[in-house]
Amino acid sequence: MNAMKNRVQLIGNVGNNPEIKILESGKKLAHLTIATNDVYRNEKGDKVEQTEWHRVTAWGKTAEIIEKFVVKGKEVAIDGKLTHRSYDDKNGEKRYITEVVVNEILLLSK
Repeated sequence: MNAMKNRVQLIGNVGNNPEIKILESGKKLAHLTIATNDVYRNEKGDKVEQTEWHRVTAWGKTAEIIEKFVVKGKEVAIDGKLTHRSYDDKNGEKRYITEVVVNEILLLSK
C-alpha cells in the first residue's frame, strides 16, 4: 500500500503541443497540459460536462517519447505523482505550481 500514497492516473487529451527543453546536462524535460472530462446530471436533470486541466511534466526517456509521438489533441494515459513547487516571478511575487510528474505514458489514439 506504500506505493499508492502519492499516485495519479489520468486519461485525457493533450491540450497543447508539448514544450521540450534540453537542460545543460543534456537531460530532456517535457511540459504539456492534459484535459480530462467529467459528465454528470445536475439537480434539474440537465447534462453538464466539466473539463479539468492538468499541468504535466516528464523527464528523460519519457520526455523523449513525448517529443516524438505526442501532439495537441492526442489521447494519452499517464501514471505519475502530484507535486507542488513555488518560484518568484519577474516582479518578485511568489507563484505556486501544482503538476503531475509522469512515471509512465501510454499513447491511446492514432
